[in-house]
Amino acid sequence: MKELAIGLFLLNYILLFRFPKKRAHIAMGFALLFVILGLIPLNEVPQAIQWNALMMLAGTMGLVSLFIESNMPAFLADVLIEKMPNVRWTLVGLSIFAGIISAFVDNVATVLMIAPLVLSFSKKIKMSPVIGMISIAIFSNLQGAATLVGDTTSILLGGYANLTFFDFFWLDGKPGLFWIVQIGTVGAAILLSWMFRKYTQPIQALERSHIESMFPSYLMISMLGLLIINSLIPNTPSWSSGAICIALFIIGVLKSMWVKKSIQPLSFHLKNIDGFTLLLLTGLFIMIGGLSATGVIGDLSNWFLSIGQNNVILMFTLIVWISVFLSAFIDNIPYVASMLPVVGSIAISMNISPNLFYFGLLIGATLGGNMSPLGASANVTAIGILRQEGYHVETKTYMKLGIPITLVAVIIGYILTLVIWR
Repeated sequence: MKELAIGLFLLNYILLFRFPKKRAHIAMGFALLFVILGLIPLNEVPQAIQWNALMMLAGTMGLVSLFIESNMPAFLADVLIEKMPNVRWTLVGLSIFAGIISAFVDNVATVLMIAPLVLSFSKKIKMSPVIGMISIAIFSNLQGAATLVGDTTSILLGGYANLTFFDFFWLDGKPGLFWIVQIGTVGAAILLSWMFRKYTQPIQALERSHIESMFPSYLMISMLGLLIINSLIPNTPSWSSGAICIALFIIGVLKSMWVKKSIQPLSFHLKNIDGFTLLLLTGLFIMIGGLSATGVIGDLSNWFLSIGQNNVILMFTLIVWISVFLSAFIDNIPYVASMLPVVGSIAISMNISPNLFYFGLLIGATLGGNMSPLGASANVTAIGILRQEGYHVETKTYMKLGIPITLVAVIIGYILTLVIWR
């Protein structure tokens, strides 16, 4: 049974990368095979699916759609540009701003928010938008691990390890992943400002975007506040965080429908919830449950232990840097979903708190995506926008920015996580 489960899972992975537009269908198809072949008992399927993570992801996607439609992100970016003296600091400022937004909003959505601003001021000063677009994609990825809602991988970790929104800031009396990511981002920003030191051209402020509605901003703030409050209440249901995100999205859609006297906002914002990703994750959850039920997860963790020689520092190093390397070439969502139970099992075997390995996995997998133009969805989105504008981005052009910034951020994250959580 183990060999069959491993074979099907590896074949699933190969097909996921070979046919990216069919990933949801492939994952669900293989999940069905796992059930039919008895690799996971039917009664264990509901427990294998991380419902709270799926609900949080769907609700957050919907709220982001409302937030973008309100024009608030574009307005804030316009205000930021007004304060910058030249192109160098405008690019750095927009990159940091993209990172801040991305700590609370999906990375791809962040790129879509900031991209029009980069294109607009680049055209105004007759400069190629390539480095600006690459920068906002990179910094969007840097901050994806900062909070529970920053990225799909963070939501996956929160669901699997039962971490709350507050746990990303302070956990077990120690600084959480948020502060580690911020220090890494500061290091990356210093490097970026040095790399852009030649771009001293002055820039005129853009005409400010008009805010259509403040209500989505209030909903976003409410989501963060309610998630924090929920994290402080003991014994809340496992699905409570997801329910908060879904409920606020429903409120936002109902308000939009009432204002516009139409049901059109409902269909519009539902379309912006990425059902493709939700189905992909559902299929992966079921298959991972099958791998656990057949003992594959335990065997894989034992294999890691044999390599790591029961040395915590060596094991942590392997988890971080293998994740960095693999995430440069493969989608980090299925990778993190697959590895969470493995690193958790390794921590149990070594009789240590799993948070060190969980955070190392997230740092490596989230930041490693910046190493190549295909390593993260935000990168692909940014390059796609540039292609539509007539700019072809060579791999070496991307990697000139991506590799050094990634290495700085990962090294800082690696050292701080090890010092704090060892």
